[in-house]
Amino acid sequence: MILTKSRVFTILVTALFAGSAALADPGSPDVVIEGAVNELSQQLDGRKEELAADRDQLYALINEILLPRFDRKLAAQLVLAKHWRTANDEQRQRFIDAFYNSLLQKYADGVLDFDEGRIEVIPFRGDTSAKRTLVKTNVTLNDGTKVPVHYDLVNRGDRWLIFNVKIEGVSYVSNYRTELDAQIRSSSLEAVIADLEAGADLPDFDE
Repeated sequence: MILTKSRVFTILVTALFAGSAALADPGSPDVVIEGAVNELSQQLDGRKEELAADRDQLYALINEILLPRFDRKLAAQLVLAKHWRTANDEQRQRFIDAFYNSLLQKYADGVLDFDEGRIEVIPFRGDTSAKRTLVKTNVTLNDGTKVPVHYDLVNRGDRWLIFNVKIEGVSYVSNYRTELDAQIRSSSLEAVIADLEAGADLPDFDE
């Protein structure tokens, strides 16, 4: 598999979906990312061809390890930004669900390109009691170039949850916020939510 910068974002967003959370103490946030790398590697061992041939099974696998560990509401709120304040409760929940499903579907192929050996998690040196923090990693490309990948995590008291990833300083939350803001301005929030819902061809997941 040729790993280029254009594929790093897909792979690393997928990797964050597998974050492992502590049950009672959030501990060091870099452990979340290390757990992500290890768990995803174990889940994929010997199954890539099987999962490539069965999209529903692939989506279900990602959902099983993503849903309890990814702060869907915070990510959705940051993406909508000012539009979150004007949305009603129903629209907010629909956007949370539709945006999550859109991410899951869009980055599912990254699971099949995942390579644990290319990821270096940099030991955390920050404040483990902070509300939000950053964990840094490097991903090695085929040509030996190391691409910096940073994860934003939020402390929910008993665990760290991941809500954003930055590739070479470029945030996926910021990218989506810019993209969806333009779409909302040209149409409406309701239209954008409906488009996201229509574009997600996924099985029903139990939360």
